[in-house]
Amino acid sequence: MNRNSTMIPILITSAVIVASAQAPDADKQARLAALKQSIADNQAALKQYTWVETTVISLKGEVKKQEQKQCAYGADGKVQKTPMPGAAPEQKAEAKGGGGRRGGRMKQKVVENKVEEMKEYMEKVAALVKEYVPPDPQRIQAAQAAGNVDLQPPTLTFKSYYKPQDSLALGFDPAAKKIRTYNVSSYVENPKDDVVTLAVTFGSLDDGTSYPQQVVLDVKDKNIQVKVNNGGYKKK
Repeated sequence: MNRNSTMIPILITSAVIVASAQAPDADKQARLAALKQSIADNQAALKQYTWVETTVISLKGEVKKQEQKQCAYGADGKVQKTPMPGAAPEQKAEAKGGGGRRGGRMKQKVVENKVEEMKEYMEKVAALVKEYVPPDPQRIQAAQAAGNVDLQPPTLTFKSYYKPQDSLALGFDPAAKKIRTYNVSSYVENPKDDVVTLAVTFGSLDDGTSYPQQVVLDVKDKNIQVKVNNGGYKKK
């Protein structure tokens, strides 16, 4: 057997190995391209609509704040939200004093400060929703450029999407060109102390356009939940 004959099996094996290594990457790139196109097309369709967003913030299962906003995409391509009248008044914790007059005032002040801190924290939690929903094609592109994308079909997971160590996992159906599942793991201030989970349930309008029907964000360690419902879609 000559040297060339011996090299043929080696070359064939090498080619198979290279092709096998390239296949997953090619699949990832194809799915990423299809996902980004799907997001762009869907957002373009949603720009024809106005809708009502209802946000409910709860602490330990008790509703602390509820508000409704009229929503529509603005000329800059971002969602513009206008508060609607008639929202339920925000509940405030009662600050009860005890003991002497001075001691009572000091204790009441401490309680009021804690209430204000919790209120600010809950506002930060609620603000996180808009950073993840709807998905931002520019952040997806940034994660892709940084090599922070994992593919476990049908799920594409984007690491450090908005914050370091967070993740956005999208279950994408390339045949239907739709996002089927949408899950986020993030945090408010500390990735260890206030872990946030976020899940989106999608609805479909008459023309087939997808929309985030319900968004549920939980901070389990703090017993805080933010629930956002979108509905009342009407064409402009």
